[in-house]
Amino acid sequence: MNDLHEGLAHLAFLVGTWRGSGVGVYPTIETFEYREEVVIGHIGKPFLTYAQRTTRAGSHPEAGVRLHSETGYIRPAGATGVELVVAQPTGIVEIHEGRLSGTTLEIEPRLVATTATAVAVSRVERRVVVSDDEMRYELWMEAVGQPHQIHLEATLTRRDS
Repeated sequence: MNDLHEGLAHLAFLVGTWRGSGVGVYPTIETFEYREEVVIGHIGKPFLTYAQRTTRAGSHPEAGVRLHSETGYIRPAGATGVELVVAQPTGIVEIHEGRLSGTTLEIEPRLVATTATAVAVSRVERRVVVSDDEMRYELWMEAVGQPHQIHLEATLTRRDS
């Protein structure tokens, strides 16, 4: 990580390719299992790049089919602040602000915006906990008239850095 920008030293623990599995739940859908890959990188500038993709897993007949992807940037905001900007091909854009405590990120929305044809999502919160080479996260969501509640939980393992 020699080319990691000095302003990112406190976020270096996030850099790498992370793979694992998770479970999605929500009142309007059937519970599902998924496999996920998250790539967090850098290009020598004061931000991290973020790319995520999932495929259906488990015994579902569509196991292996692509489910979701999103891309964005993780930006430091002082020594303990963090910003996350995410765009999804489904027409949803998220701008988050959060705090870093050790290797735990708690991220709340500043803005969630949707295109005219996107599913109505009004709030998304993310909590990420990294311990050595394991990343666990929860994503909470308020959407399609449902109250704010857990939507995704996953455990990923760092494959490289």
